[in-house]
Amino acid sequence: MDWGKLGVMKRLALSAAVLSLLALGACATSGPTAEEAQLRPVQPTLDGRSGYGQFLAGQAAQADGRNEEAASYFARARSAGAEAGSLKERAFQAALFSGNVPEAARLAPTEGEGVAVRVRLGQLTRAVEDMASGNGALAKSILVDQGIGFPHRQAAVLLAPWAAAAAGDLPAAVARPILRGDRLVEVFGLLNQALLYERAKRFDEAETNFKILMSYGDASVIFAHDYGAFLERRKRQADAVAVYDAALAIEPADQELAASRARAAAAGKPPAMLSIREGAARALLTPAAAMGAEKQYELALSYLNLAARLDPAREDIWIQMGDVYSGMGDPDNARTAFSRVKAGSSAFPLARSRLAWSFQSAGEGAKALKMAEEAAADGDRDTLVNYADILRANERYAESAVLLDRVLEIDGSRSDWRMLYLRAVARERSGNWIGAESDLVDALELAPEEPELLNFLGYSWIDRGERLAEATAMVQKAVAANPRSGAMIDSLGWAYFRLGDYRNAVENLEQAVLLEPADPDINDHLGDAYWQVGRRIEARFQWTRALQLKPSDSLKAKVERKLEAGLEGVKPVVVQR
Repeated sequence: MDWGKLGVMKRLALSAAVLSLLALGACATSGPTAEEAQLRPVQPTLDGRSGYGQFLAGQAAQADGRNEEAASYFARARSAGAEAGSLKERAFQAALFSGNVPEAARLAPTEGEGVAVRVRLGQLTRAVEDMASGNGALAKSILVDQGIGFPHRQAAVLLAPWAAAAAGDLPAAVARPILRGDRLVEVFGLLNQALLYERAKRFDEAETNFKILMSYGDASVIFAHDYGAFLERRKRQADAVAVYDAALAIEPADQELAASRARAAAAGKPPAMLSIREGAARALLTPAAAMGAEKQYELALSYLNLAARLDPAREDIWIQMGDVYSGMGDPDNARTAFSRVKAGSSAFPLARSRLAWSFQSAGEGAKALKMAEEAAADGDRDTLVNYADILRANERYAESAVLLDRVLEIDGSRSDWRMLYLRAVARERSGNWIGAESDLVDALELAPEEPELLNFLGYSWIDRGERLAEATAMVQKAVAANPRSGAMIDSLGWAYFRLGDYRNAVENLEQAVLLEPADPDINDHLGDAYWQVGRRIEARFQWTRALQLKPSDSLKAKVERKLEAGLEGVKPVVVQR
């Protein structure tokens, strides 16, 4: 079975590629820029280093993710008399990236002191610092009266009602944020308005908003906590339980939802309303997540540091920040962020999972396993899932399957198809095909249209020569749902090969190789198809290519035999059940 074909859900989705910080520019060039050249004539500082030298040291520290050092170097450069236009901007950004929002607000460039993007970020920073300092009227003046343009308009529009609330301007606080054509502002603006309606004791209007949010199908899970807590505060525990149950039907493994349901059912103390600062911090997490998803990491990091200034106790900020640093290829800062989440908090299992995966991604599997094992020692479900994931990543499949047995016992009647899927992966890779097949069949009963399940089970039957007609229909459905998936198209091509339809096999496998050129199994399959249609030279090329792509030991041995003897006279064996 091709491991790549399984498409196992990764808990850590961010790439480790190093991306340039768009706002910072290059840290090394063949010679000084015009702005840097202006710094050369300054006098040395007391330690003998010129302002230009301090500037370059700041650049290097900033590019390396050492933002506190960078801010210090830039401050020294200014003290040494360096007054280049870019220096204040860089000092501002270094302070913001290091989390020193008060200093960043002081250094924020104004009109004429920098490019528009950073001037606007400076406005947003000053507004946040005003809110953090209790100056709601000043924050409202910046966000509502003056307004902030692209690319920070989204963040400013979502933050503005909270600034108005801080200023005591109730009409502006409950006005729904609008940004033409922006679906994110439309939806999360509705949520913020609901929260602010509740603060204003306009409960019917708040509930109207919540009901709209709960009509968004599977996405309604995002808002179930807020609506349920609102109902609990209104002493409507039965209604809250119904909201949590509806969300759990979509996400049965969500432990926080399950805990909220248990609290409501027991008429426990409901969560308090968010304070204005807490609500403002949360409003910034939405554009931060959007920027992170678009790999605009410097903007995401800026917004997260601003959110932390408003609500430093909100621990999902640090998880999101760790994800951003991971995406930037900065594991040290990522680990620092994940480590800020305290043991015992609801976010701790996820933070430990991310931390363990940062070591796994760096090739330090032993350290990742040790950390994951320690985190799972208390039997928490989510840490068990994470430990199983890391065991599987280290090819310890049988142990992974055993841990997933425990997870599925914990889930009971709320078992999630994804856990069955992951156990099927572990079982199949450890040689327990009967157990894997049973899991996949059970998972398909829970999610009959899920492409990953259709592809996994369908391909497995095809590769084993079993139930070919049924399996082909399954992978056809998977491809229809994911027409750009090379792995799924490979499954369909391999189905045609097993059925003896070599022309269609070649057509699909060529497409699969274009989409997944580095997959050794797909290249091997295409070689087999070429051989059967008489394209022998191309077949040997694909087999040779498969050997160059680090195939498994079993695939390597099989391909080497084919390069010696070819497929002459070989017909696929079909075993029908």
